[in-house]
Amino acid sequence: MRFFGKTLVVGAVLSMLVQGAFAADGLSQIKAAGEIKFGTEGTYAPFTYHDISGDLTGFDVEVGRAVAKQLGVKATFVESKWDGLIAGLDDKRYDAVINEVSITPARQAKYDFSDPYITSHAVLLVASNNTAIKTFSDLKGKKAAETLSSNFGKIAKDNGADIVPDNGFNESIDLLLSGRVDATVNDSLSYLDFKKHKPDAKIKQVAVYEGGSNDQSAILVRKGDPELVAAINHALATIKSNGTYLKISEKYFGKDVSK
Repeated sequence: MRFFGKTLVVGAVLSMLVQGAFAADGLSQIKAAGEIKFGTEGTYAPFTYHDISGDLTGFDVEVGRAVAKQLGVKATFVESKWDGLIAGLDDKRYDAVINEVSITPARQAKYDFSDPYITSHAVLLVASNNTAIKTFSDLKGKKAAETLSSNFGKIAKDNGADIVPDNGFNESIDLLLSGRVDATVNDSLSYLDFKKHKPDAKIKQVAVYEGGSNDQSAILVRKGDPELVAAINHALATIKSNGTYLKISEKYFGKDVSK
């Protein structure tokens, strides 16, 4: 009985190790299923949103489909609100998250990232007829519309601006267009998307922030799955080299946003 008991224990341990190894090999499971599941918001234009016909589309959605094609599988998107999006990866609701997820030390401690495929910059925006503000240092004593908790708000404050709180890019632009603020420090990609849809808007970009690292985004996966990360990286490299990425990027932003 003692020997039999030990045999059961050893067998159980071996079974757990085998199951753990298989669970960690997400790429094999994706290949077997014939699909890779991406978590995404579906409400964050131009990255992931629904068009007028109700179909899910966007920059990240098209990149996700292109990556899936290189993996030899189809892309399936599972939509979730931002607050629970990354938690859904922990719950294994999907294999990866593609939603302009910024690479941060806190996230890197818990998750793995693909190679970056988006690079955004902090830019200084003013009204088209504004000739007084040309550089970030010109913000001193001026009103800037900013989200208080954002890096953009910190940049504006560090350069002496008086912060007028807002709830995001759209409100920043509204405050600027109405003349209630002098400027806003904001995301370069959001500005590109805005100008694409409203090219005649009386706003211009006067400077790009050079005082810190650029904000890079990547595909997020669970920790400890190097095969999947390597496969996604190879797929990203392939769609960049064959022109697919540039075509998608120019469609949504008018330029290559990977650098």
